[in-house]
Amino acid sequence: MDYRKLQEMDKKFIWHPSGQMKDYETLPPMIIDRGEGVFLYGADNKRYIDIIGSWWCNLLGHCNPMISDAIKAQLDKLEHVIFANFSHRPAIEYASRLVGFLPKGLTKIHYNDCGSAAIEVALKMSFQYHAQTGNSHKTRFMCLSGGYHGETIGALSVGSHDKYSRVFGSLLYEPIRIQAPDCYRCKYNKTPDRCSVECLVSAEEAFRRYGKATAALIVEPILQGAAGMKISPPKYLLGLRKLCDKYSVHLIADEVATGFGRTGKLFACNHADITPDFMCLSKGISGGYLPFALVATTDKVYDAFYDDYQADKAFWHSHTYSGNPLGCAAAIAVLDILTTTDVIADSAANGEYVRELMHKELGDYRYTGDIRGIGNISALELVRDKQSKETFDLSARIGYNIYKKALEYGLMLRPLGNILYFCPPLNITRSILEESVMIMDKAIRAVLG
Repeated sequence: MDYRKLQEMDKKFIWHPSGQMKDYETLPPMIIDRGEGVFLYGADNKRYIDIIGSWWCNLLGHCNPMISDAIKAQLDKLEHVIFANFSHRPAIEYASRLVGFLPKGLTKIHYNDCGSAAIEVALKMSFQYHAQTGNSHKTRFMCLSGGYHGETIGALSVGSHDKYSRVFGSLLYEPIRIQAPDCYRCKYNKTPDRCSVECLVSAEEAFRRYGKATAALIVEPILQGAAGMKISPPKYLLGLRKLCDKYSVHLIADEVATGFGRTGKLFACNHADITPDFMCLSKGISGGYLPFALVATTDKVYDAFYDDYQADKAFWHSHTYSGNPLGCAAAIAVLDILTTTDVIADSAANGEYVRELMHKELGDYRYTGDIRGIGNISALELVRDKQSKETFDLSARIGYNIYKKALEYGLMLRPLGNILYFCPPLNITRSILEESVMIMDKAIRAVLG
């Protein structure tokens, strides 16, 4: 079947996520036949550099031999088994090994099947924990402005009130929103290296007013992804941990996007040397191969649910594919690579190199507002005016038009509004990173002049 016929059939039968399907009339879907490393190859033989890691989950390249072989070996042994009252070797091996690398105190693993599900589990565990420990008045949740935690109802409720959630307002519960840090547009005119975390004042006020009624605070530690790759200093996260301790509020770390080396450390919480009460993990956990997720928590939380059946304290939450053996096999292979090689450190060094290159090529460009990043994640924010930091009107779709142009040049550069970012596989080479920066530069200038 030829390429155009495939595109026509796709548009006829498939409803794609996160976008307006009418756009597909002018930008038909790219039909991908195969992947190799950082490259994707279309059915029309066109090559694309996957600089966004296929929605941030492709951690070690497409068709990574070690991960592929691990899944193939498991496939002939056990593909799936109900995870209630049954278990299997890959799930046991992965949980026991992962605990050795998690922040100290996270000792219990609850398997899930996607990031949003992990968020729901953490929220429900926290709520039920308080109900079963004499704190039934703790029924509310706190979150940061601009946060994104998934698209199920509970996850949407603690996310930003934006296009993902606006139409569902009547279905959602109302969280306590804390103004998140914005180091590029700091209201105190400070920079992360010379601030005293003045922006914590919003969190301090929220805890003073609502701390006694709050079950948990959920955050994307260090990096708010969907908000525009906004980075906060580790001392801000440390301040939140202290506030949670003071008011007996759980801290939920949403490391779905930041976990497994993206920020230059195995977990973003490592930057502040803190242990959350719950850590949610997905995306890169399986190298992008299979839907797989988990929630890690403490013995203290676990013990609040451990009792005789008649006490009715069990956590009644399950997913059909929880602890799937194939997902566990992929996750074990990913953990092996991350913990026995220098790929995380090398990737962080490459991230610094990319940001230097962006400054060199686009730092003086009249529409470049900010170049920021951490680990192997780098972002360039485009603004209408550099002095005022006024952004482009989102209705102009500047980022989307640059994305379309970059596709013509062979770079998958899916934007976050007016923010272009790199979140490639950790093992991408510098030469491909250089090529990617050059293509991004070319695409920006083609659209903006």
